Amino acid sequence: MYRSLHERYPYAHCELDFTTPLELLVATILSAQTTDVGVNKVTPILFAKYRTAADYAGADRVEMETIVQPTGFYRAKTDSLIKLGAALVERFDGEVPPRLKDLVTLPGVGRKTANVVLGNAFDIPGITVDTHFGRLVRRFGWTEEDDPVKVEHEIGRLFMRKDWTMLSHVVIFHGRRTCHAKKPACGACPIARWCPSYGIGETDPVKAAKLLKFELAPK
Repeated sequence: MYRSLHERYPYAHCELDFTTPLELLVATILSAQTTDVGVNKVTPILFAKYRTAADYAGADRVEMETIVQPTGFYRAKTDSLIKLGAALVERFDGEVPPRLKDLVTLPGVGRKTANVVLGNAFDIPGITVDTHFGRLVRRFGWTEEDDPVKVEHEIGRLFMRKDWTMLSHVVIFHGRRTCHAKKPACGACPIARWCPSYGIGETDPVKAAKLLKFELAPK
């Protein structure tokens, strides 16, 4: 199933725009309860103004809230970013640490965010259990767990560690483009033959193809 998904989405990647570990960490915190597209509209302004952890630590709260407001929950997110900057300066010399155990001690950072940063900024394998990933691996029958940490560990035992980051990308891509929450495009799914949930969505190939959120390459 993973190989087939990889063939469908060979270009799968983190869809948050970033150039440094700090930028990715900030973008991932902002992505809570909103879309990556929405975050990417805000971060160019944010990243131009706040370039270092110290910049975030010393930010004017009202000014930052105004910038991040379109991402929702802007007061809480601003609070997390200011505290994040301070914690990085105080405990890590202003640098984003490349270790899970350190990342999860930072304000606004849980295992999901930490694994996004490790896998995409540091090339350290990690499994990102977001809503798409959790929903799909349960549909696939890979796990029955609902708790994200338990899901992460169970799926981690099924795959080689070197594949964890790309696995996360292709499953999330599939969830966003084909295996939708309410009406999955079962008839246009590359893993339909193995999926125990086949049939919960549209099975007619022509109708299913219209549900896809991307263009299939011609055969």
